[in-house]
Amino acid sequence: MNVIGISGTPRKDGNSEILLRYALKPFENNGWNVKIFLLSKLTINPCKACDLCRENGICIITDDMHGIYDAFRWCNAIIISSPVYSRNVSSQLLSILDRHYAVNIERPLEGKVGGAIAVGRGTCGGQVITINAIYTWMLSCGIICVPGELNGVTAVADKPSDILNQENRLKQAEILGLNILNVAKQIHS
Repeated sequence: MNVIGISGTPRKDGNSEILLRYALKPFENNGWNVKIFLLSKLTINPCKACDLCRENGICIITDDMHGIYDAFRWCNAIIISSPVYSRNVSSQLLSILDRHYAVNIERPLEGKVGGAIAVGRGTCGGQVITINAIYTWMLSCGIICVPGELNGVTAVADKPSDILNQENRLKQAEILGLNILNVAKQIHS
């Protein structure tokens, strides 16, 4: 079985990336194939709204998004994390969500299982809006959204690696991953 993680932070080793890695641990521990896409290392340009993908079935923008399209087809589960910028997902992640349009007729994520993680600077910093944006996109793709103990995982962290001092949030991320893993296994058994 295969899982992908998409880290929407432009910062290397950002707090949302750290939580994503914790959420992927149950998959690694259960022998799944794990691919992680770090938007801090990739170039994903925004959608040009040219609609040429509707004519030829392929996005004409030449960048790292084509590897993510392949991963959408390959995976059985997906976890997406994002820092909160302006009370919403990062612009880097928004480009991926928008660019899914090129393959949405194909529905490569339909029936797969997913979860979301959002990290903001303060309480009421937009984490709920960010989680809702990711889950709304997942639902539009036909993904079965799986919660952690509540919804996705939300956290408050400001400085790099702050999240490593929050044992409860690290545990919440692992619970989210475990819940997604269990639902995916039930669906595919």
